[in-house]
Amino acid sequence: MDVIKPGSAFLFDLNGTMIDDMEFHINTWHGILNGLGATLSLERMREECYGKNDELLERIFPSRFTTEEKTKMSYDKETAYQAAFKPLLKLLDGLDDFLARASEHNIRMAIGSAAILYNIDFVLDGLNIRKYFPVVVAAEDVVMSKPDPETYIKCADRLGVAYNECIVFEDVPKGVEAARNAGMRCVVLTTTHTKEEFSKYDNIICFVKDFTDPQLNSLFEK
Repeated sequence: MDVIKPGSAFLFDLNGTMIDDMEFHINTWHGILNGLGATLSLERMREECYGKNDELLERIFPSRFTTEEKTKMSYDKETAYQAAFKPLLKLLDGLDDFLARASEHNIRMAIGSAAILYNIDFVLDGLNIRKYFPVVVAAEDVVMSKPDPETYIKCADRLGVAYNECIVFEDVPKGVEAARNAGMRCVVLTTTHTKEEFSKYDNIICFVKDFTDPQLNSLFEK
């Protein structure tokens, strides 16, 4: 595995990477969209659960809703998701210690997510980890969603770190592609996709189930 350079940054996706909650998002959207007349299988819903909420709504119901309606539906969906997931809200195994260790090594950290800030705040404040993340780039902060590199480029720019010194933590192929498009290496969490689904990407350092994996120790070696 490549060894991280001193002074580098860790950029984290949120859902499926820091918390294992993607099934809750999928199930919540599945109920809402099918209630509006869509006939989506759960498998199709899994395939569509990426990018901004308004983009997802537009893919399923092209030109049906106004911007204001999509914004309201987005918040209604996230409120329902948060109510369902809150009793199970916790970081992936080992992430508490990993964040503390990164902080001790003066590694700068940011969150770059397609989630709206309302959801990111739910996690940062619910788990008391805001202190680690001086930079948060949410859906509202970008024009182009992943796999466009805008999210991770903004994270790096706001941290003041060169793109090739950033390591991204992701769980989906489009996120890994966004990191590659930004010139960044990536650690993949296998919470939502198998290793085989990332076969075309050449910027992956390693695959891990969670943050207890000993492979991650190399990220702190100088």
